Amino acid sequence: MPIHFEKFENSLKHLELQFENYLALQKRDELTKIDREAIRESVIQRFEICFDSMWKLTKRYLSQISGFPDLPASPKPLLRIACDNGLFRDVEKLLKYADARVATSHDYSDIKVSEAINLVDDFIQDAIGFYETISGKKWK
Repeated sequence: MPIHFEKFENSLKHLELQFENYLALQKRDELTKIDREAIRESVIQRFEICFDSMWKLTKRYLSQISGFPDLPASPKPLLRIACDNGLFRDVEKLLKYADARVATSHDYSDIKVSEAINLVDDFIQDAIGFYETISGKKWK
């Protein structure tokens, strides 16, 4: 059965675009405080969606392409297996992404959001690398 990348690809594109929008906030004087907060929160939601899509795609890939019969049902142990099998380079970064995903799922405090936002640029780059590895296609 072929692996479909569309959901992950779309979630990564949306995250990338909204993160660019977030980075441009300083230049947009017309935005109100609530608009700025909404953009920031949108980046976090898109990060959460993209992270979830990525680890679930990782599980399908390891199962269907790499032939792993029994895989963990949660991201952290699964991502360790993925790193051991060359799908990602840095397991510690992946675990930080997983922690940020969990931390922001119910808590949008400034501290949690700031910690997650600080990881988004690296996450996007690692997600692009993962996409290119498993799809065999160049991003964009």
